[in-house]
Amino acid sequence: MVLELTGTGGAVDLRHLSARPGERDRWRLGYVRRLVVTDMLAIAAGTLLAQLVDVDFTAARPLAWAPDFGAAAIGLSAAVFVAWSIALGWKDTRFHRTVGSGNEEYRRLLSVTLHLFGALAIGSFVLRADAAHDYLAVALPVGLAGLVGTRAAWRRRAARHRALGRYRHSVLVVGGPESARAIAHNFDRNHMYGYHVVGVCTAAGPNPDEPGSITVGGREIPIVGDDRSVIRAARRTGADTVVVMATDRLGPRDIRHLAWDLDAFGAELIVAAGIMDVSGTRMSSQVLAGMPMLHIERPQYDRALSLRKAIFDFCFSMLVLLAISPILLLIAAAVKFTSHGPIFYLSERIGMDGRPFRMIKFRSMYVHADKHVHTLISENGGNPLFFKIKNDPRVTPVGRFLRKYSLDELPQFFNVLRREMSVVGPRPQVRREVHSYDGVMRRRLLVRPGVTGLWQVSGRSDLSPEESVELDISYVENWSMVLDLWIITRTLRAVAEGEGAY
Repeated sequence: MVLELTGTGGAVDLRHLSARPGERDRWRLGYVRRLVVTDMLAIAAGTLLAQLVDVDFTAARPLAWAPDFGAAAIGLSAAVFVAWSIALGWKDTRFHRTVGSGNEEYRRLLSVTLHLFGALAIGSFVLRADAAHDYLAVALPVGLAGLVGTRAAWRRRAARHRALGRYRHSVLVVGGPESARAIAHNFDRNHMYGYHVVGVCTAAGPNPDEPGSITVGGREIPIVGDDRSVIRAARRTGADTVVVMATDRLGPRDIRHLAWDLDAFGAELIVAAGIMDVSGTRMSSQVLAGMPMLHIERPQYDRALSLRKAIFDFCFSMLVLLAISPILLLIAAAVKFTSHGPIFYLSERIGMDGRPFRMIKFRSMYVHADKHVHTLISENGGNPLFFKIKNDPRVTPVGRFLRKYSLDELPQFFNVLRREMSVVGPRPQVRREVHSYDGVMRRRLLVRPGVTGLWQVSGRSDLSPEESVELDISYVENWSMVLDLWIITRTLRAVAEGEGAY
């Protein structure tokens, strides 16, 4: 629906006009409908299984097959099914700005489910209803796993469509060229969010004496107007979303009127805060004196050095080394018997606070390969920072396979046990790279380097030096345990696919 505003004698008449939904809107509506179906199937599976299984943790067999189709059991299952389904819709777990990307969708799913079953647990305790225990022990984990699993599957399907350029938001950016370039770059790098910049409005607008576009990732984005002609530019580019950065000529009243004008033809308005790489855990919003404010907490570097991270690093590394010990023996034999030299390669790296340590890797290069590094750097542009080339002649045939799947990195878990590294952290640096650091890059050294990190799940060796630095600094400033677990999960996927490593 679109609103038509007409004025007569100072009064404003708002009349709804029908508007045909576009392809993206139809797809979004279908996406939400599919979520409803799979949500109900997941809930039904959990409640039905709870009705079929009897749970008694004091018995030798805590789970026993005991179908119960009595009126009370069917009524309780129906009540849980209906309440769960209604709660998911009531708490906006299928809101179009929430589903498909980010963690908010999963957070809402977890919150709704825990609140519902918390109420069920209290009710069963008060009423002494033992039958409710089966739903807490079976329906809760099975239903929640089904909800998360189906949502993740729909996300992957949506991400594939968006990677092909389908069902995306067409974005018009209002702001300076650098701000527009940064926004477009982030949207292109994170295509799963479904935003595609189609035009830019700057303060000066198109200038015949200057380039009429900005370049992002090899793509030309046209400058289609100034910050006073946003509506015309949005209509001309077909943009359905306008992102406004701070400009000197657009004040609060201007943005308010812009929101009204955009609403007249169904476009959305997003006001960007003008900050990058700040996690949601450091941001909080509040209204002060009638003005929306975004508060940014200062970086908490010491959180990445917390005791819980240290305990997690030790336990995780011990479990991994015990689980893969046969694989380590096979790799050691392959390295030893296919090329001359030692099994392990001890490479100096610069760790936390600039302290050097010896990082352990399976040898993937021929002996004395380090003697040729300066020649290769000179031949490939002379940049010592993040030096890595495809088809490196120093790499052995076995080493090429090990590098493709990052198997040469496995011995670094011993460095984690020695407290020289962490499971997740910035990329370990060699001395020549650290010597080229400026003040920004040195923030990498505030925490222990990691076996894996944010840069490894965001492109690995295909990233530019600038992108790898940005990702490492973002990790240092925004650390959380959830972020570590997410990076570990993404690392397993990236390693299995063998993409971006050489």
